[in-house]
Amino acid sequence: MKLIVGLGNPGKQFDNTRHNIGFDSVDLIAEQFDSSLTKQKFNGLYGETIVHGEKVMLLKPLTYMNLSGECVRPFMDYFNVSLDELVVLYDDLDIPPGKIRLRQKGSAGGHNGIKSLIHHLGTQEFNRVRIGVGRPTNNEPVVKYVLNRAAGDEKALLEDAIKKTAQSIEAWITKPFLEVMNVYNR
Repeated sequence: MKLIVGLGNPGKQFDNTRHNIGFDSVDLIAEQFDSSLTKQKFNGLYGETIVHGEKVMLLKPLTYMNLSGECVRPFMDYFNVSLDELVVLYDDLDIPPGKIRLRQKGSAGGHNGIKSLIHHLGTQEFNRVRIGVGRPTNNEPVVKYVLNRAAGDEKALLEDAIKKTAQSIEAWITKPFLEVMNVYNR
């Protein structure tokens, strides 16, 4: 079984913001896998499907970003998901818009959702797809920047990154994460 977790914040005011690119990626993956996130457990919205003969679960924690681990840890325990079957999708300020980076482990890098996951999982060693949203260039505070929506060329770049994320996840269903990482981190 594979568990794909997209990080974001619940509520219409956060829809399609930079910080919710993990949610947006899970939504596209669900659509491509002919699944829907209609079930609720442990304060998370989830769905399940079969892809290439593999059971796949998609999860969007509804705990707000900074408390994501409070949903993911009990979810993994309940469904008996191991760390190597987990991948987390989230926004990253240090990667340019349109780019993605896959990692097998690492620090939170200042991302509070990842800090929460590391705390609740008790390890930094879990698969992740960091989706670039870039940094503000006009002295806009970071919090305001990530909670705003992109427009124009930047919006197109973020949509492309979401598509790349979905492609990398589909590849991961049948291939080792390291192999997929080597392809998508070029």
